[in-house]
Amino acid sequence: MDEEIQLISDGDGLAVIGDPTTVEQFLASEGLPSKDLGLRRLGSALSTGAVVAQAGSEIAANSGRWVKLTKESAQAINKYGLRESRKSGLSTGVLKGDKGQIKGFVEFVKGPGSLLSNPAILAGAAGIMAQVAMQQTMDEITDYLAAIDEKVDDVLRAQRDAVLARMIGVGLVIEESMTIREKRGRVDEVTWSKVQTAPTTIAETQAYALRQLDAATEKLERGTKVGDLAKAAREAESKGKEWLAVLARCFQLQDAIAVLELDRVLDVSPEELDGHRLGLKAARQHRLELIAESTERLMARMEAAVGTANTKVLMHPAKAPAVVQSSNQVSTAIVEFHERLGIESARQSSETRRWADAAKEMRDKALETGADRVDTAKRLGNETLDRAKSAKGSISNRIAERAFRRQGDDRERAEKE
Repeated sequence: MDEEIQLISDGDGLAVIGDPTTVEQFLASEGLPSKDLGLRRLGSALSTGAVVAQAGSEIAANSGRWVKLTKESAQAINKYGLRESRKSGLSTGVLKGDKGQIKGFVEFVKGPGSLLSNPAILAGAAGIMAQVAMQQTMDEITDYLAAIDEKVDDVLRAQRDAVLARMIGVGLVIEESMTIREKRGRVDEVTWSKVQTAPTTIAETQAYALRQLDAATEKLERGTKVGDLAKAAREAESKGKEWLAVLARCFQLQDAIAVLELDRVLDVSPEELDGHRLGLKAARQHRLELIAESTERLMARMEAAVGTANTKVLMHPAKAPAVVQSSNQVSTAIVEFHERLGIESARQSSETRRWADAAKEMRDKALETGADRVDTAKRLGNETLDRAKSAKGSISNRIAERAFRRQGDDRERAEKE
């Protein structure tokens, strides 16, 4: 008996939908780790309309798994040649096989047998995929905050700013709403009303944190002396990790709001789900770009400070390496932060020039300069001596000539007398 699995990719993840056994065998054959997609939630959410009702039994019979797209998993899927839709931004396709052994790619044909042929089901599946992807990032941010030993609530409480204080309460409300959603399987009007104003507070906190990182960058830009750079670098190191934690928490809560928002749209306006998903994706990308711009600017400024410090390591053997050490700490924290948020970043640690190497280089240059100066002095001395001798000879000749003329004049006067 022929079996088939249906594939949906949104660029961030891959949904594999079909008979549970066939899906598991396909994922195992490709070596793709996965998690439950939660496809059955669509059955209750899309409960109206004849076409959707017809697909209800198909949803119940199928299993859905979600795969995070990495370079490796993307390569494994690209060989199947999924067909992309410009309108939805989704790439889809159907693979057919026998007893879980997938034989090749077959472009799907619209019909009642395929979930992909139903726009409402496809949009709903894409919405759930976006939620799973954001929840994955939220989990990774939680791990990130635990790994750096920075309890973000402690960081926030240590601040006196009212914007950060409000964010603590907003975070509690959002976490409560996520718990209710998990238990009920949907976001009702009461739950949604609790978090409607949360995005404003989160955005204010994010902007505040970015300004703090920009302020650290500006201090580094103003520093010209190694001592000033060392002080600014230490401040960036001590405060930078805290503000990265605040930014991570902001991003985590913004993703949580988006998850709740997609559930709410799916519940009240399912026909708008696809457009809303694309809008949230664009807004999320914009936030990532803002964060990347600010953090990469700080990293670049730290690198420039390292370059300045390394050129003056001979005169400042203690402060120059301190600049490099602080730069490495900050940049390493930013790279890890980028990885958790899915921002591509590449950076190698700076290396402090050894004081002995700098001293040796300076000594060699001094010796070379000194030797040149000795040669120059000898050359100039010889030339001066020659000129002096020449000048001395010329003066003696002129004196002798004048004396000879004077003697001649004396003889002429004596003869006349």
